[in-house]
Amino acid sequence: MTSPESTFLTVSGPREIREGVETLTEPAPGRVIVDITYTGICGTDVHGYTDGHMLPPAVFGHEWTGTVSAVGDGVSGIEVGQRVMGGVGPACGRCAQCVAGHARQCDTAFAEANGVDDEAPDHGAFAGRVHVAARRVIPVPDEVSDIEAALVEPAAVTFHAVRRVAAELGAIVVVQGAGPIGLLTAQHARNAGAGRIIVSEPSAARREVASSGLGFPDVVAPDDLEATLAEVSNGLGADVFYECAGVASLLQPSASFVRRGGTLALLGFPLTESTVSYGDWQVRELTVVGSLAYNHEDFLGAIRAIAGKRVDVTALHTGTVGLSELRDLLEELDSGKSRHSKVLVSPKA
Repeated sequence: MTSPESTFLTVSGPREIREGVETLTEPAPGRVIVDITYTGICGTDVHGYTDGHMLPPAVFGHEWTGTVSAVGDGVSGIEVGQRVMGGVGPACGRCAQCVAGHARQCDTAFAEANGVDDEAPDHGAFAGRVHVAARRVIPVPDEVSDIEAALVEPAAVTFHAVRRVAAELGAIVVVQGAGPIGLLTAQHARNAGAGRIIVSEPSAARREVASSGLGFPDVVAPDDLEATLAEVSNGLGADVFYECAGVASLLQPSASFVRRGGTLALLGFPLTESTVSYGDWQVRELTVVGSLAYNHEDFLGAIRAIAGKRVDVTALHTGTVGLSELRDLLEELDSGKSRHSKVLVSPKA
């Protein structure tokens, strides 16, 4: 280490950021210290900042990559100087879900994903360094750049959702919302064999990224979705509809675009309650698939897709700022008027 002192930022109240300084020297047994290269700003970070109390401390700044600078006793497979990213560990094999044979729903990994496990760090990676459990770090392959590594976490979120849906080959898919989550979902759905993908997005700039940047031919404004879907599906509706906007009022309208017997997949996370027509969903025999976070295998799958150039995360990267600019950028992103798609924070910027 060059210096044992490290600056970190945490949420201290609604729209309030606290700066702290800690001294990190030797990691505890089973843990490592990682010097942060980049941390992505997630919609969850924005909500946590504006709300002031909803996020566990470790979640504010959970999309990160960096270089291991110290390794604690008992750690194997991780070395000083190694590039890593933050993730979740493999299924523990000991929790109630694992013992019951449901390793994909491992309670330990789920707690890690939500920053509430016993080994959760004291703060997230809007910081110079983090001190984390070794099972939480995943090596970065040489084929993956630092910028790509910083964007693996949202790619794992969307990989998880598409894997849970397990749509049939050739499916007609709608992705609602062309923010980072929507654009990554669309790419994973394409890799998973979707026959036709329609991306619906109100922002012209985001529609341009989806069409010109990522090569999706059917990119429409929301007002044009109904007519486009009717033409593509001969009036039936979508086989799979991925709701990635997280707007509570859109939940029932989203379901209306799904054909009878189709699937509504929920990725966007509304912060208010939603009203739906239970009878409509039942009569049309909709399958509703909720998706939150990921497991270890989703990270590995997302990394392979990025390394193999089957998923482009760099097209989403629209800027890099320093820690001192974080608060202003969170305000900008919350305004709904930002030009940015995915911004990275560098403690060295």
